[in-house]
Amino acid sequence: MLVGEIMKNKGVGVIAVAPDQTMLEVLRLFRDNNIGFVVVSQSNDEYLGSLSERDCCNAVAEYGAEAAMMRVGDVMNRNVATCSTRDLLPSVMGIMTQRRTRHVLVLDGGDVVGVVSIGDVVKHRLDEAQRTEQDLQDYICGTRYH
Repeated sequence: MLVGEIMKNKGVGVIAVAPDQTMLEVLRLFRDNNIGFVVVSQSNDEYLGSLSERDCCNAVAEYGAEAAMMRVGDVMNRNVATCSTRDLLPSVMGIMTQRRTRHVLVLDGGDVVGVVSIGDVVKHRLDEAQRTEQDLQDYICGTRYH
C-alpha cells in the first residue's frame, strides 16, 4: 500500500499553527480536534517544524509550569520525519520505528499534503488482516470461488 492511497482514504490536509502561538493554545487545539500533532508554519507554502504531544510533555518536564506560555517556535521539533506519497507503508513504519515517532509528515513534490499517524498504520493493518481472514474463510468454505 502506498502512502498516497492512505491519504486518499483519510483525506489530505494538516492543521498548522504559527510559531508565535503559545503551547497552551496548541494544547487546546489538540483537545478540541482530538489530535496530537500539528505542523508549525508561517504560511501555507512551507513548514518550519512540528509540535506533538510528546514535545509538549518534554517542554513541561524541562521548563515546568512556564512551558504553557512558551512560544511554539521555541519548543517545536525542527527535524520532522517525512515521507512521500509514493512511499510504501512498510517504509513509513520503519521511519516511525527508527525515529521513535508517532507521526510522519507526507510530502508530494515538496508540498505538505498530510500526516500519517501510527493510528493510520494500525487501521490499515487491521483492515488488511480482516480482509485476509475473510478470504481464507471463503476459500475454506468454498464461497466466492468458482
